[in-house]
Amino acid sequence: MLVMKRKVDARMIAIMGLLVAMMVVLTRFLGIETQFVRITFAFVPEVVMAMFFGPFWTAIGASLADLIGMALFPKGAFFIGFTINAFVGGLVYGYFFYKKEVTWLNSFLSTLTNTIVISLILTPIWLSIMYNVPLTSWAIWSVRLVKVVIMLPIQTTLLYIVGRAVPFKRMIKQFI
Repeated sequence: MLVMKRKVDARMIAIMGLLVAMMVVLTRFLGIETQFVRITFAFVPEVVMAMFFGPFWTAIGASLADLIGMALFPKGAFFIGFTINAFVGGLVYGYFFYKKEVTWLNSFLSTLTNTIVISLILTPIWLSIMYNVPLTSWAIWSVRLVKVVIMLPIQTTLLYIVGRAVPFKRMIKQFI
């Protein structure tokens, strides 16, 4: 069960707001998006949020980033399934990175978990519902499988590099 142990204060709101804004920009302006696949680097500020605030607040922040991005810069019809994806992704990153050392293993496992749960299970279901396309359709799976093969090592490496390069332990003690 998720428990909110952290007291919400102005500093937390400001940091989360900046990270949410970064997620929106990385998704809506610097991402590559087609009808069946989206490639972005919004996972980087999401992982920073996970390190600072844990699973619950990261899930809330990721959901807010999705809703704000969709409200301000829509690229299609709103579908709640993708907000659910953002929530689940925040939970996963929070679980793997909150108060834990960033290692190759947890970078890989968090990426693999998000890839399997979101990219290969939930998103195909949402696309099938949205576009009335069977789950067995090659239109859904062709680009999705290519994305997984390309992004799994890239995302794992970036998570590890960002997590190790920035002195998060010192920042967490100082700011949070």
